[in-house]
Amino acid sequence: MLDVLSHLWSHYHYVFYILLMLIGLYAVLAKGNLVKKVIGLNVLQTAVFLFYISIGRKAGGTAPVLWEGKPETVPYENPLPHVLMLTAIVVGVSITAVALALIIRIKRGYGTIEEGEILALDEADARGES
Repeated sequence: MLDVLSHLWSHYHYVFYILLMLIGLYAVLAKGNLVKKVIGLNVLQTAVFLFYISIGRKAGGTAPVLWEGKPETVPYENPLPHVLMLTAIVVGVSITAVALALIIRIKRGYGTIEEGEILALDEADARGES
């Protein structure tokens, strides 16, 4: 048991990322307010970004640039996770903007942004009730 705890403590940042992912997933699945769902999605995305960026980090690594007089044995950091996360951040911001615009339209159309109330209104409309 102590071995497991010491291993978790040595990788505390991964535990933090997993907790952030779980908080975001909980917000997306359990909350009824659409804005809270979007915020939960952003928390989940941020945890994934941090996780991938930390994977690209190497202890003692340098930027993958050739410098004169630099020994060939110096380890390089992988730039690919950083580049992919920059692209993912742009996509995440775009998705958030579209989701918030849709929430505004839903609020105008239904008068609420609570998922349960919207489903009840849709169900009443399908039965022909006004």
